[in-house]
Amino acid sequence: MSEMIIDNLTINQIPIPVCVVDMKGKIVDANDGIEQVFIYDEIKDYDFFALVGFSIESLLEAAEDGRTKTIDRNKKTFSLSPVMTGEGENRKVFVYFNDISRYEELKEKYDMERVCVASVSLDNYDEMKSNMGLDERLPIWTEADKIVRKWAAGMEGTVISSNSSDYRIFFEARHVNALIKSKFSVLDDIRAIDAPNDFPMSLSIGVGISSNGVVESREFADAALDLALGRGGDQAVVKRGNRIDYYGGRMQSVEKGNKGKSRVISHALVRLIEQADRIMIMGHRNPDLDALGSALGIYRFCQLKGRSAIIVISELNDSMQAFYKSAKDLDIYTFMNKDKALSLADEKTLLIVLDTHRPSYVECRELLEKAGQIAVIDHHRRAADSIKNPALAYIESYASSTAELVTEILQYAGARKNLIKFEAEALLAGMTVDTNRFAVKTGVRTFEAAAWLRRAGADTTEVKRLFQSDIKDLRARAKAIANAEVGKNGIAMSLLEGFNENAQVLNSQIADELLNVKGVKASFVAGRDETGLTVISARSLGEINVQIIMEKLGGGGHLTTAGAQSDDSPEEVLEIVRNILESGSGSEGK
Repeated sequence: MSEMIIDNLTINQIPIPVCVVDMKGKIVDANDGIEQVFIYDEIKDYDFFALVGFSIESLLEAAEDGRTKTIDRNKKTFSLSPVMTGEGENRKVFVYFNDISRYEELKEKYDMERVCVASVSLDNYDEMKSNMGLDERLPIWTEADKIVRKWAAGMEGTVISSNSSDYRIFFEARHVNALIKSKFSVLDDIRAIDAPNDFPMSLSIGVGISSNGVVESREFADAALDLALGRGGDQAVVKRGNRIDYYGGRMQSVEKGNKGKSRVISHALVRLIEQADRIMIMGHRNPDLDALGSALGIYRFCQLKGRSAIIVISELNDSMQAFYKSAKDLDIYTFMNKDKALSLADEKTLLIVLDTHRPSYVECRELLEKAGQIAVIDHHRRAADSIKNPALAYIESYASSTAELVTEILQYAGARKNLIKFEAEALLAGMTVDTNRFAVKTGVRTFEAAAWLRRAGADTTEVKRLFQSDIKDLRARAKAIANAEVGKNGIAMSLLEGFNENAQVLNSQIADELLNVKGVKASFVAGRDETGLTVISARSLGEINVQIIMEKLGGGGHLTTAGAQSDDSPEEVLEIVRNILESGSGSEGK
């Protein structure tokens, strides 16, 4: 090595490893200490990027931004510190390698020993308590309690039980990777308990991991548990700051037998309506029959309470135009586009959001900021990016549709005599489309709500007419079904050709039809809408969690019914789905 002089010192007098790099990224000199970093006898004229894995420019940028670049060499960890010297062609960078191995070891030890929190809840315990005698439920609860405590003991965790169905577990972070690797196998253990079909046992877990102490970890755990419960239970949610991961979710959301919550929500909504100066009703972009039918139902609810409302709609796909025209022709509803609604909204406005709870999906996101109070009614599994701090949130993933939830709210308002025939049919149509004609996600309460609408005047023949399509769409649907590929794994995939205004509706219909094929467990159909955006519909018989798969594409839904939108081509989207399925994410519930 040469003896380059810096500040009256030769670089070999510098007590830590250092190398000198020119502006072309070549190493022009280094001291003897560099042997602690690199195993080579002579690194002069080596390319700096080839040795450390990043360019000298990126190193300087990191230094300017206050970030640290680190490398692992010779079983040690080094932090790199660059210093620029000279001018013009003589500019060089002195790169100092600080051995931070001991610090990294201590940091890892701290990370592994910091306390994490798990908030745990036995799903459906309250329902079981209300409908089963002590002698029947005690053996089931005892087995579940034993499993939870044994699981906690395996993590050397401390268990605090606030009541018969809720636990809080404190454990060290070193157990987290094992939990994730096992995909929270305790979920399977609880699910295997022999319990009546009406009350299958399942568990919801929220894990909070924070570097800011136990209090924040506990807050994260509670927020994660809320997400798990809002998504239907039978799953674990891990929250690390803004990062959220989901595991499980293999059971259908179990229908709640008690309608008490619907009554409470109905009364709470009345209070919000009475306090507001203006009421606006908004669904998701390109609303379907569930969103529009629910909007008409809530509009009637407002009128029953002596208040007028505004339904915010800007864009409709072709399949909804006829229904929308029929509603406008009645001349009893107030429809408004989002621009005009924005000009009227203020802090005294109540905004009722239907059939979605995600800001990115609503008809007009800006309205969420302008409205003083927000009420959310939705049946989709709760997502991490839900609307923040609503005054009222009625998000029940067990429900077949938002129309079902709205119908129950109307029941407690005594609205049957006031609900007009068109509104009853709109709500029934919303239930019909989201249950694939009452074939999926249909519980006792779904049929009770449908029967109530039938008594209110809904004509099933008129509802069926709403689902009629033109011959062009029928041919496109038939072609996609004929060209579908069905793999040995029971996965059916198909492409809807061209650009279609009704791509979203057609995709869902095709996916539903493919589930009728013998041996098919799940179906995925992708196609472009008239704007060129790729929309994909996913359906499942329950073994594969299509919601988890669609969430990886930015969408969502339920275990058996989900969808997403993408800027990628339909072919690329289906290839992404194939890769996700090959990784086992859908079947394992992660």
